[in-house]
Formats: sequence, structure tokens, C-alpha cells
Amino acid sequence: MSVTAAGEEPLIVSVSGLRGVVGGALTADVAVRYVLAFESTLPRGPLVIGRDGRESGPALSAVIRQSLIERGRDVIDCNVAATPTVGIVVREESAAGGIQISASHNPARYNGLKLFSAEGRVLTAAAGADVLQRYMQPSEAEAAPAASPGRVRQADGIAAHVRLVSATVNVAAIRRHRPRVWLDSCHGAGSRVARPLLEHLGCELVIEGGEPDGRYDHEPEPTEANLAGMMPKLIAARADIGFFQDPDADRLAIATAAGRFIGEEATLSLAVEGLLATRPGPIAVNCSTSGMAAAIARRHGVDCHVSAVGEANVVDCMLASGAVLGGEGNGGVIDPRVVLVRDSFVAMALVLERMSAGDRLRSIESLAAGLPSLVMRKTKVELGPAVRGSELLAAFGRIEAAFPEATASRLDGLRLDWQGGWLLVRASNTEPILRIVAEAADAEMVDEALSRATSALG
Repeated sequence: MSVTAAGEEPLIVSVSGLRGVVGGALTADVAVRYVLAFESTLPRGPLVIGRDGRESGPALSAVIRQSLIERGRDVIDCNVAATPTVGIVVREESAAGGIQISASHNPARYNGLKLFSAEGRVLTAAAGADVLQRYMQPSEAEAAPAASPGRVRQADGIAAHVRLVSATVNVAAIRRHRPRVWLDSCHGAGSRVARPLLEHLGCELVIEGGEPDGRYDHEPEPTEANLAGMMPKLIAARADIGFFQDPDADRLAIATAAGRFIGEEATLSLAVEGLLATRPGPIAVNCSTSGMAAAIARRHGVDCHVSAVGEANVVDCMLASGAVLGGEGNGGVIDPRVVLVRDSFVAMALVLERMSAGDRLRSIESLAAGLPSLVMRKTKVELGPAVRGSELLAAFGRIEAAFPEATASRLDGLRLDWQGGWLLVRASNTEPILRIVAEAADAEMVDEALSRATSALG
């Protein structure tokens, strides 16, 4: 849901966390209320706090830390840390939960909070709903100070993260080939683990944006348009591969040595191909992820399980199906051997291992060329104030009727699958729009599907 005053950009509050413009809808008071609502749901034990490199992070971290201490909670402070690292520290320290202060890929004026359970994963929908209800209807008891304040200690989790990721790949093979890696950490938390990890793997490393100060060289979401200005630097570095992280380092995009953007959708597929080559097993993705991953799973004779959109839903699906790998098409790869959180470092290691599997270092260009050839396009349609509830279901019905050849699923919005393609229509959780995604083997089929869907909306 969105909460806002007139003239302000809204505070987005959901079961997975909150985000907003710092000093606008997101204030210190809002952050503390949300954190105390979360704290009140937890068993005894310390809480872990981390943050990405945003300039607003230290102040938010300080006020959150103080509020927890006053409630009698011990705090384990990671300072600047990648989102998956926070999950690892929660689990390794047997903490009651964790809080990551980050607005992920949003612009610099934003910040937010992401919550972790004691398992080191983002909260389930049910646990998040409990926090949300307490936030919307706070009680005085939840804010009352404790008789004895909590204590603070430091733990960065970097060594544990490097150890866990390294254990999942053939380090000797990567060291033998010594790939030259160009990395854009986007002035976020990514360099904290990326530098020691890639050096441990024997890579030659060139880092852009390695200082976690939030002073972004480009808009932080790792899309082709936002990263176009970085490609000349990648080419000049004469690297074998280019990696791009978002500020909290849970997502990874990839480019070739020639500066060709492979994209975020390809990240999960390359990781799936790399892992299944040595460790077959089921995988799990969300219903808006490219069909490339499912096609690769079929190639290896394993199942691809599909969840609703959202990291928590993917993790639930992974646990239920025993998946060896999971993720989302936004460049988020989840390896349960490391942490049940999207992890750009896992993605890097799996791709580098795949490049290093042979007598010669394979080019990322050739690996990308071996992925299933599919075209994906996305659009959005603004919803009028009347298109809610039953009206939205009626709109879904009209779209479904426009595709008589397709099999329909209502797992998350409306998904239609037919021979050679699929289409997903979902109402945004944060904006009054419908998001429409289509994918097929050729652009003409994709354009025709999008046209049919938007026409059916009327």
C-alpha cells in the first residue's frame, strides 16, 4: 500500500518492507515505528542491522539502532553490507532477525527497510503481514523502553560470505584461467564482498564505483539504458566480462568484453546452466522470469517450478520443491548452499566457473549465444479509478478470452501460455498500473500478443 501526504511521493509499505523519499514520506519516526513493529513479532535474541552505501544510511542506521537498544535488544551492526551478507550474518550469529537499510535499485533520494527472519531470508508473506498490521495499528507497549538497554557489537560477515560462495564452485579452475573482470559496484555495498571474493578466485579485477558512498555515476537500476555510459570503460579495461551490481548487491547484470549488454534476464539462465552442468536438480523461478531458465532445465532433464512474483515466494517454492537454485529475472540468483537471498556474488561465481570449464577460457559472448533464443518485452497500462476489484477480474477475463489457444493461470495476476510463448498481466503493488510482459521466439509474436492484450483492456 502507499501512504502519502498531498504533494509528496508516497511511502510504499508492504509485507516485504518499506521505501520512500528520505525527508519526505520516509522519516526517522516512520522508520522507527516500522522497526519496532517488526521487533515486537520476534523471539528473544539479537537483531542484525546492515545498510547499503546511500548517504542517508548512517542517520537511519543510528536511529534504528538506538530504538532497538532502548527496547532491550542487542544489536549486531554490519555497517555497510550487501543484502545477502546481512542474511548470512543473521543465520551465522543465530540472531532473531535482521534489518537491511536499502532502497535497492531506487534513485539516491530514496531509502527503505527490508526485513529478515531468523533463517536469514526475507520474511514470508504471513510474517510480513503481521508486521504491517502492527505498523498500521501500533500499541504503546511496542514502543515502551526496556528496564535494561541492549548492547551493540560489530560483525561484517565478509569472510563467511566469501567462504560460502567459494565452496560452491571449482576455485582451482577459475584460478587456472585468471579471468579479467570489470565490475561496477554502483557506489553501493557490493565491493565489500566482491573484491575479496574475486581476488580469492584468482581474477584480475578492475572496479568502478567501489566506494560505498551512494554517489551514483548513473541511475542505479542495472538496465541497458542506465548502463550505456559505462560500456566504454568496460571496453577500455580489456576485460573478459563486465558485471554490474545494484546498490545492495542482490542483483547482477552482465555485459560482454565488447560492451554488449546481455541483461539481467540472462543472469539467472547463465547461472542455471552453470550449476546444472555439474549438479542436476530442480530449479524455481517466478512467473515473470524468462522461459530461458525453464528451457535449460528441460535440457538437463530436471523440473522448473514456478512461483508468484516476489523473492519470498521464490524462496517458499525452492524450499517446497528442494530446488538446487532459484531466482528472478531481475538478475537475482538464490543458492540455498549460501543463503536464501538473491545474491550477485553467487551469480558471478557460477558464471566465472562456467567460463573456466575447459582448457581455454570461454567467452561470455559464446555462453550467451548458447542460451535459448527468446524475445521478451514489457509494457504498462494505467488503470482508471474504476478498474479495481471485480472490474480488474473482468479485465483479466477479457484478456483471457482474446487468447483462446492459451492455457490460463491465476497464480499471480493472469498468465497465459501457448505453444512458443507466454504473457503475464499483473496489477502493480505500488502503482495504479497493469504490468504486461510477453515472451516468444520472435519479436512479431511478442508484439502481436501485447497488442491483443492491451486491446482487450478496452
